[in-house]
Amino acid sequence: MTGYLLRRVLQMILVVFLSAMASYAILNLAPGGPLAGLRQQTQTARNRITEEDMARIRAYFELDLYLPIRFSRWLAGWPRGPIVVAGTEFFANTPIGCRKNIEGLYKDDKGNMQSKVIGCAEYVYLTSLVARRTSDGVIRGDFGNSWRLNRDRPVTDLLWSRLPKTLLLAGIATVLSLGLAIPLGIYSAVHQYSKFDYFFTSFAFAGTSMPTFFFGIMMILLFSIVFKNLGLPYLPPGSAAAVRDWTMPWFGIVAAGSTLDRALHLVLPVAVLTIISVAGWSRYIRSSMLEVLRQDYVRTARAKGLTEKVVINRHALRNALIPFATLAVFTLPALFAGAIITETIFSWPGMGRLYFLALGEYDYPVAMAILFIIAVLTVIATLIRDILYTILDPRIRYT
Repeated sequence: MTGYLLRRVLQMILVVFLSAMASYAILNLAPGGPLAGLRQQTQTARNRITEEDMARIRAYFELDLYLPIRFSRWLAGWPRGPIVVAGTEFFANTPIGCRKNIEGLYKDDKGNMQSKVIGCAEYVYLTSLVARRTSDGVIRGDFGNSWRLNRDRPVTDLLWSRLPKTLLLAGIATVLSLGLAIPLGIYSAVHQYSKFDYFFTSFAFAGTSMPTFFFGIMMILLFSIVFKNLGLPYLPPGSAAAVRDWTMPWFGIVAAGSTLDRALHLVLPVAVLTIISVAGWSRYIRSSMLEVLRQDYVRTARAKGLTEKVVINRHALRNALIPFATLAVFTLPALFAGAIITETIFSWPGMGRLYFLALGEYDYPVAMAILFIIAVLTVIATLIRDILYTILDPRIRYT
C-alpha cells in the first residue's frame, strides 16, 4: 500500500502541473485580457491612450514577458526581481510620464554604470520591469495580486473572504442531498415498479434534465415575486443577507444581518442545489442497488432465511455504495468551487460567483487560483476514492 501511495502522489503532482500549465495557457491565450477595455477605449475616446501608457500597463501586468516565463514566475516565483534585457539591467531615475527621449542609466557587462538615450516608451517598459513585484509562487501559497476585483491586493485575501460562504452553502446542500438521495434510491430499488418508484423516477428525470439556471429563476419567480404579490411569506431572491430591515408577511420585521435573515437567504440556493443533486444521485443509487439485488449472493442470503432488512443493509447496500463512492468523493472540490450557476443567479458571495466575476473582469490571477485549487482537490478526491474502495470491498488490494 505504501508503494502504491507513493506512486499516486507522484502521479498527482504531474497531473496538477499539467493541469495548471494548460489552464494558464488557455486563459492567457484566449481573446480579451486586461488590455481589451483599453484597446476599445483608444478607438472611441477622444483622448487616446499613448504607446507609453500601453507599455507601462503591459509591463505592470507582465504581459510583455514570454508565456513560459510568466508561468514560471506564477507557479514557482522564479525568475525573481528585475528582468535582464539584452545583457543589461535597467534602473529608473526619471519620473514616468515623459513625452520625449530621455537618458537612462544601466549597467554594462562589467558592472559599470553607463548612460544611453532611449525612447520614452522603451524607458517606461524597462523601468516597469524593475518595479514589478514577483510573487513567491503558487507552490508556496502565494497567488499574486488581483488585477481588477481587489486591485493590487493579494488573491488569497479575496479567496478567504469568499470561502466561508461557499462552504456554508455547499456543505448544507451536500449533507441534505446525501441524506435524501441514498434512502430514496434504496427504497425505490427495493420497491421496483411500485407507484412510488414510478413517481420517484419521473421526479428524478425531471430534476436531472432541467437546467440549473432555469430552475433557479423559476424558484425566484414563484417564492420571491409571486408569493410577495399575493401577500404570502416570501423568500429573499438573492445575496447572503439584507442591507436593511425588511418585513415578511405573518412574521413581521426581519432585522438585516440577523440569524433569521441569513437563514432565509440560504433557503432558495440550498433548495436548488439539493433538488438537482438528489435527482441525479438517487438515480445512481437506484441503478447500483438494482444491479446488486440481482446477484447470486443476495439470493443465497434470502434463501438462508435472513430478513429483508438484514439482506439490504448488510449484504446489498455495502456493495451498492462502491460505484457511488466514485461520485460522492468529488463533492470535495465542489465544496471549494461552489456552484457557479446557482451562486450567480442568487448573487451569493461565494467562490462560484467569484470565479464568474473574475472571468468577466479578466482578473486572471483570481481565476487561475481557483482553477489550481480545484485541480489539487480533484486529484486528492481520486486518491480518497481509491482508499474507500479498499474499505467498502475487502477484495480490492493495492500493491
